[in-house]
Amino acid sequence: MTDIKSLNLEELTEYIQSLGEKKFRAKQIYKWLHQDFVTGFDEMTNLPKDLREKLKRDACVYVVKPVKVMVSQLDGTRKYLYELNDGNIIESVLMKYHHGNSVCISTQVGCRMGCRFCASTLDGLERQLVPSEMLDEVYRIQRDIGERISNIVLMGSGEPLDNYDNVVKFLKLISDENGLNISGRNITLSTCGIVPLIRRLADEKMQLTLAISLHASDDNTRRKLMPVANKYTIAELLDACRYFFKATGRRVTFEYSLVAGVNDMESEAVKLGNLLKDINCHVNLIPVNPIKERNFKQSVKKDVEKFKNVLEKYKINVTIRREMGRDIQGACGQLRKSYKDNIEGNGKNATEKHNKKEVEW
Repeated sequence: MTDIKSLNLEELTEYIQSLGEKKFRAKQIYKWLHQDFVTGFDEMTNLPKDLREKLKRDACVYVVKPVKVMVSQLDGTRKYLYELNDGNIIESVLMKYHHGNSVCISTQVGCRMGCRFCASTLDGLERQLVPSEMLDEVYRIQRDIGERISNIVLMGSGEPLDNYDNVVKFLKLISDENGLNISGRNITLSTCGIVPLIRRLADEKMQLTLAISLHASDDNTRRKLMPVANKYTIAELLDACRYFFKATGRRVTFEYSLVAGVNDMESEAVKLGNLLKDINCHVNLIPVNPIKERNFKQSVKKDVEKFKNVLEKYKINVTIRREMGRDIQGACGQLRKSYKDNIEGNGKNATEKHNKKEVEW
């Protein structure tokens, strides 16, 4: 079956012509899929019935189905738990800001990167998401709230660059002027730092924001938090970031999750300031979200402020991320993990699966 929503307009046109149909039908179908967000061919009312029947036999429209929607009483953040066509579960988050509606999407079912503070990686990687599934995370939310989605963050479950081809295809589809037409400047891709793929992404010349999960200012500390650091040093990572800036003109954001007693000391802030002072960048400080499977503690507010003040002395642009959806398990992977554990009982099988599937660097 052809995954019709993952086709760009040129590919869709070729496909429609291969069915013996006129090429203008492709634009009609593309609009139904990417502007009207239909869930099946019967909704495409301006297509002849025989074409709709032909499409039903030969193609499919992948749609994510809501399993659970949670709304934060603190800030209105919505967390969506979605079931995929094969029964797998993913999650997406809607965050409302004064500048518009932002959606954080998943790019994989689970994750194999093994970052120690992240709930997404606890069960390992199940499979990659295809472009149509990532698109539908956005489309379902826009249809649900009846308001335009203006910003997209690839920061949910999964490592986007570990699903490189599908993610790049998604980015091109979501920014297509014939579809939702979201500017690359309103899209942020977050990565743990797979150096060769950062360079490859730079060569795509997309005008998106690259966010690097740094979380430490030296390799030894970073290795304790992120297994990817066993493969790529901070020096190699920063070289790739400089390459990205040179290729795209887009400054890089560094995400730094503050873990009490691990990387939130003033001495660590000084090291980070010296590390980044000559790079055109922005630092986003993130008080770590505690998860029950790890013993990391969130930094206290005064230590977070002190860390920020030190970085500002190095003329580094820095902000503290506002916590969203804390009362509804807002951090990526938390809701999916608790839902799966509910179904599987004590989660033993998931833990065993994680031990097998976590990537070896």
